[in-house]
Amino acid sequence: MKIRAIVHRVDEGGFWAEVPALPGCVTQGETMDEVRTNLIEAIELWLEAGDVPDLLSDQDQVLELAI
Repeated sequence: MKIRAIVHRVDEGGFWAEVPALPGCVTQGETMDEVRTNLIEAIELWLEAGDVPDLLSDQDQVLELAI
């Protein structure tokens, strides 16, 4: 499973990250390694909660393009 996360740099130091496809799935870390580790944990916990939204309808298609 591939999940896209957006990592933001904080002016005061560190990072915070969000997963747009998983509402409320956010985390933070002092380093990129820490935020990456925390993201994996946050995503796993979010998915374990069992509240997985129906992200695609029957009419949707997923295309991956390399340009």
